[in-house]
Amino acid sequence: MDAVLELCDHYFLDYTYAKVFPKTPLPTCAYTPLDAPNCVSLNGTSSSMSGVEDATIHYDQLSQFARDSIIRQTLSLSVLTYVGIHLLYFLAAGLSYHFIYDKRVMRHPRFLPNQLRMEIDSSLSAFGPLTVMTVPWFIADVRGWSKLYENVNDHSWFYLGFSVLWFLLFTDFCIYWVHRIEHHPMFYKWLHKPHHKWLIPTPFASHAFHPLDGYLQSVPYHLFIFLFPLHKFLYLGLFGFVNVWSILIHDGDMRCGGFMEKIINGPSHHTLHHLYFTVNYGQYFTFSDRAFSSHREPRPELDPLNQVLELEAKQGKEEKKSI
Repeated sequence: MDAVLELCDHYFLDYTYAKVFPKTPLPTCAYTPLDAPNCVSLNGTSSSMSGVEDATIHYDQLSQFARDSIIRQTLSLSVLTYVGIHLLYFLAAGLSYHFIYDKRVMRHPRFLPNQLRMEIDSSLSAFGPLTVMTVPWFIADVRGWSKLYENVNDHSWFYLGFSVLWFLLFTDFCIYWVHRIEHHPMFYKWLHKPHHKWLIPTPFASHAFHPLDGYLQSVPYHLFIFLFPLHKFLYLGLFGFVNVWSILIHDGDMRCGGFMEKIINGPSHHTLHHLYFTVNYGQYFTFSDRAFSSHREPRPELDPLNQVLELEAKQGKEEKKSI
């Protein structure tokens, strides 16, 4: 997250903190990213584009909170995380809902009245507490306590590729057990049951959970970079991927029979998890489910859309008889 924070500091946070938490009066003509030719340098003379970096440093110095202030970092990361999760959620879930999700399944008898609205409301209510619980991990990262690195040569190109697979395997195994433990009667009713309210989920159900549930299942993603080296830009990509993946596996796609289905825990597997509860706990792979006897193979006859089509066909026949 240090790369994201540095970018935001450069383009708008330095200026924002100088305006909101000023240490000294601002110059009469202030630098903004969109108005660099009109900025003012420290000595009050006009500055060109070559002086943008100096002007940025100037605004950092004009704020009560320097870039490395833990108060500023906490506030900045809290806002960025809260805004970012909303943008990612509505963008990815919206695209999945409009272009992938088969809306006919919403006519299933177990699809709740006004469910789409309830899924979104549940997600939005979780984002605040989830942000509060997540930001300490980001703070630890930007303050240099993680094993993130920037120079590929520090660990070789081979390790760069291997670390992607290792990240996915490690987090999948950990999430499998977090998820499975949440199904224990001691925890299920108050912690994980809110997410299983959606027996026929839409992509908007991906984040419709108890905040602590969502946080616990995200811990392996954060923990990884404190245990194993990972390229910092690769981490940003993987972090975005796992959030999008969590949305995609709720799209209800029950297409079956592909070779990768034996390895990948995709939407068809997760659809069965919502229907039958005690199967397919994995996040990306089927390895843990197969190893610990919780795997259920997706089959076309298990598609919830079948029940919708059967009911509608039956209703059609009854209507014809009544005519």
